Amino acid sequence: MQFPDDDNGQLLAEIAAAGIDLNKMHQVDFFILFEQEADAEKFAKEIVSDALVQKAELEKCKDTGVWEVITQVQMVPEHTLLGQAEQYIESIANSFNGYGDGWGLMDGEEEA
Repeated sequence: MQFPDDDNGQLLAEIAAAGIDLNKMHQVDFFILFEQEADAEKFAKEIVSDALVQKAELEKCKDTGVWEVITQVQMVPEHTLLGQAEQYIESIANSFNGYGDGWGLMDGEEEA
């Protein structure tokens, strides 16, 4: 399988090399960071009402003190779709003063 030469492509190549079937549905977690807990809570409430996202978990990073919302999406982790989902979720997060911090495929325990 060929992957584009970018961060998402590199991670997908690593996941495929680990033996994960990227043609099947997987839980993909998109990590969104917030400085303020109230912003993170508002985003989490908003994003779970979106048809794309199945679940959103809010937690505070012990090391940095920033708030992280992990948004879970069931999808086939195809490069273009991943990029589109990442941009879409980040565009919503931006309106709540949040920013993207990559994604992870929990089946393969990899994250970008």
